Amino acid sequence: MDSKRVASMFKAFCDENRIQILELLRDGERCACSILEEMQITQPTLSHHMKILCDSGIVVGRKEGKWMHYSISDKGFEEIRECLDFFENHFEKAEEKSCCKE
Repeated sequence: MDSKRVASMFKAFCDENRIQILELLRDGERCACSILEEMQITQPTLSHHMKILCDSGIVVGRKEGKWMHYSISDKGFEEIRECLDFFENHFEKAEEKSCCKE
């Protein structure tokens, strides 16, 4: 696993506003204007959060006219599942090979 990629994915989940945005996107694609109506943040703040979400691969955006439309990426969430599986499997192996003997 590429540590930079993993950090980017986890960064996407490390903010309350980004979690709220993901909750809004669960029901399907949303226009940025629609997301702004639901949240108590400014447009520049939304842009900041969307950049982090898109850079992580969890969210994808498409431009239509002057507005961006965002949706959850199935591929991005699959990568997160693979990442979590990697760490879970690594943790199980680490428990088996303890370097400290009692």
